[in-house]
Amino acid sequence: MIDSNFIKKSKYGFHGVSRETLDDLNKYILSILEKNKEINLIGSSTEKSINTRHIEDSAQIIDFIEKNDVKVCTDLGSGAGLPGIVLAILMKPKKPLFKVIFYEKSYHKSNFLKEISKKLKLNTEIHQKNIFEEKNLQTDIIISRAFKPLPVILEIASKNFIKFKYIILFLGKSGKKILKDALKKWKFDYEEKESLTNEESLIVKISNLKING
Repeated sequence: MIDSNFIKKSKYGFHGVSRETLDDLNKYILSILEKNKEINLIGSSTEKSINTRHIEDSAQIIDFIEKNDVKVCTDLGSGAGLPGIVLAILMKPKKPLFKVIFYEKSYHKSNFLKEISKKLKLNTEIHQKNIFEEKNLQTDIIISRAFKPLPVILEIASKNFIKFKYIILFLGKSGKKILKDALKKWKFDYEEKESLTNEESLIVKISNLKING
């Protein structure tokens, strides 16, 4: 649970979050842990560290999306709703019209997303669809965490979306090399910041994506 102890130790600014928002985050955590007994939402080895490993890790990208020009965020292969549900909870009191769209092809996982969205009254849209088969999509931001490698996400953004402003991704310890390799095929601008939850990981915001040549 996200309590005062965790808030003091956290590198993310949970101390500035309202009691209602913290309550929603805790309800979400409990729902994941309960549902994880039936379906694999998160690795069982990460249940005890869910606050840091999943909630705080997801919350840290809010700095990249908390802007006036961002109204719609699309989460690819969201699974348990990480990071999309966390963002929807954090943004609810700040920007009620902010919407998170989910593409999750698993019937059970997409149902979980629908249930938690209804329970917490979140502004979401859940599609139980294979993102690779969807075309002409539009959004402000594409987000993805632990779904597919960077080159695959860039392909999806290029081929399946006709409009987007940014792509925000979580990259592991080989993130810098992956970015360098991607620039051989693609042209893009990017901002990076070190992850708050893993010193070997990066959060990357990509814009102006174009294929080389």
